[in-house]
Amino acid sequence: MRILVVRLSSLGDVVHAVPAVAGLRRTFPDARIDWLVDDRYRELVDLVTAVDRRIGVPRTRLARLPRLVRGLREARYDVALDLQGLLKSALLARSAGARRLIGLERAHLRERPAGWLYSETPRLGNPVHVIERNLALVACLGVRARPVEFPIAERSSAVVREARDALGGDRAGPFALVNPGAAWASKRWPPARFGALARGLASTRGLRSVVLWGPGERALAEQVVDAAAGAAAPAPATTVGRLVALARAAAVVVSGDTGPLHVAAAVGAPTIGIYGPSDPRRNGPWSPRDVVVSPRQPCRCRLRRAGSPGVVVRRCVQARPCLASIPVEDVAGAVARRLAANDA
Repeated sequence: MRILVVRLSSLGDVVHAVPAVAGLRRTFPDARIDWLVDDRYRELVDLVTAVDRRIGVPRTRLARLPRLVRGLREARYDVALDLQGLLKSALLARSAGARRLIGLERAHLRERPAGWLYSETPRLGNPVHVIERNLALVACLGVRARPVEFPIAERSSAVVREARDALGGDRAGPFALVNPGAAWASKRWPPARFGALARGLASTRGLRSVVLWGPGERALAEQVVDAAAGAAAPAPATTVGRLVALARAAAVVVSGDTGPLHVAAAVGAPTIGIYGPSDPRRNGPWSPRDVVVSPRQPCRCRLRRAGSPGVVVRRCVQARPCLASIPVEDVAGAVARRLAANDA
């Protein structure tokens, strides 16, 4: 059997598609399983050991698309699975010419015209978490939902040594990994709070913090470092592969609802998720030992959201953003509980 999986973006959603692909491999060990993914996230899919071939989709170089489509058709897929539910992803899946094109039913689509292109839209029931939704879709091929697995390879990287060098301490000592950035401001906990958390972790647990940053976020990381008053250092420049290595080495990872959080949770790092406008029931950390911190009062931004439940609000409508109401002690308490669970 030849299977094409289409999940183009974003980083967190690509992570959440991995268990479905792992289930396909477990059920069809001799199948050819290819994954069509946005070029920006191909590095993560390169680490997924259940995949035979990774096919990058360019964002801007449209001249590559005809050759991409020819390659998809030459593969002669038996099944194409669109896990995204966008018109773009459905069109690309349709262009492969697979005998069966399986996609999300209308209630779960991000763009409803995508549904016109599928040959099959199995009933998924009412899965809440994105991982469960993806598993429900591949279940129509006989894939069992359990166990939920993230077969992400380990590769050697110097980034952990570089991070410890930046902290100036013991090269073998534990460290916390904190991530203040996110694509949307509504998902960012204030950098001063991250700095105060880093100070507390250093004074109470001897954990200094490495501060992640992505494109355009170096200044944000420096704000956290300044607020940490010597308890934190910026991470080295980080690719997805280097992020995986840092997360695996960290004693704990603290982040808002964004790609690095989901990568860390997938590789088994002890994780604290800070959630406001987005719903952790839909895309929170998967392990029951991981901890989610949310505002003590319900976030009105989420309640005002129309359409699909749990989808993040890009712009907070409250005078004071939801995440700004989460005090440092709530997150510090979550870290304490998560570390205690890890030691149990």
